[in-house]
Amino acid sequence: MLKIDARAARYTWSAAVVLLLLWAVYLMRTTLFVFILALLFAYLLSPLVNVIDRFLPASRTRTPALAIAYLIFVGVLFVLVTQIGSRVIEQANSLGKSLPALLSKWEQPTPSVPSPANSIKAQVLELLRQQASKSAGDILSSLPRAGAKILSVVSNVVYVVIVPILGFFFLKDGRALRGHLLDLIGDHASRSLADDLLADGDLLLAHYMRAILSLSLATFTCYSIFFTILGIPYSFLLAALAATLECIPMIGPFAAGVVILIVTGVSGGPVLRALVFLLVFRVVQDYVLYPRLMRAGVELHPLLVLFGVFAGGEIAGIPGAFLSVPVLALIRIVYLRVRKARVTAHLSPAESVQTL
Repeated sequence: MLKIDARAARYTWSAAVVLLLLWAVYLMRTTLFVFILALLFAYLLSPLVNVIDRFLPASRTRTPALAIAYLIFVGVLFVLVTQIGSRVIEQANSLGKSLPALLSKWEQPTPSVPSPANSIKAQVLELLRQQASKSAGDILSSLPRAGAKILSVVSNVVYVVIVPILGFFFLKDGRALRGHLLDLIGDHASRSLADDLLADGDLLLAHYMRAILSLSLATFTCYSIFFTILGIPYSFLLAALAATLECIPMIGPFAAGVVILIVTGVSGGPVLRALVFLLVFRVVQDYVLYPRLMRAGVELHPLLVLFGVFAGGEIAGIPGAFLSVPVLALIRIVYLRVRKARVTAHLSPAESVQTL
């Protein structure tokens, strides 16, 4: 009769359960992404809810504060969409219509430029034409349609309606859900570890989402103002593109800079001034604003960030690239907390008190 090693069987079953969970997560990736969006939306709105909650009478729930915060959010969103979104859509339509003529005009050799430079420019234009026929044209033509969908609010019901509703429940019952989750853990040490992990994750996501929002707003404000001053065409469209891609670390700003320089050069704008502005802004953003806003928990090596962005993009496209940094930061927090708990468990009581 065969003798089965209990330890090997336990590891095998554990590995099988983990694989099944990963497969279930993959199958439910769309639903999970919607819930993740709702959770991140709740983190964005949480500071406003907390401020309003302090000014309301003491004997109440958080529901009135949530209702007021949602009304403020809807009002601000309506103003932004009507005042800025309409200009972005208008400029996207204009660029989409004039792009073939601009490429043909820019294709003409420049007499004052050496012939090797004209040859390089011709090769770049040919590459742009090939890429435009594959993807860029589709992107530019889809911008007006996407903007019209957002303005009319008749499609994408999941993102327009379900995400704020789920975010409302996260804000309203988040503390109770956390308490119920901790109640499922009976062991005191495991409960303490889970409590620390939830606290660290809460702090990380709160700071990360507020930092992303602040960086995107700073990018749009600076780009739109300086592009208008410098006379760069399609200033609001390019600023909105840069602010959106700011959510994807490292790769997003680089891609936005390349697109901005290409559009500026093709449309006859001041490419050199645009390049100088982009370089100066990236230095200020990456070495002044970004470290201050991302100081809480998001301490990842740039190589790891690049790996996460590329891997997340391959697994789940743009949503995967967007979520790669917080996921890696959460994994880092779990590793550090578990490692600290194991080290503390192997120390004597006197040493444990000394390490705290």
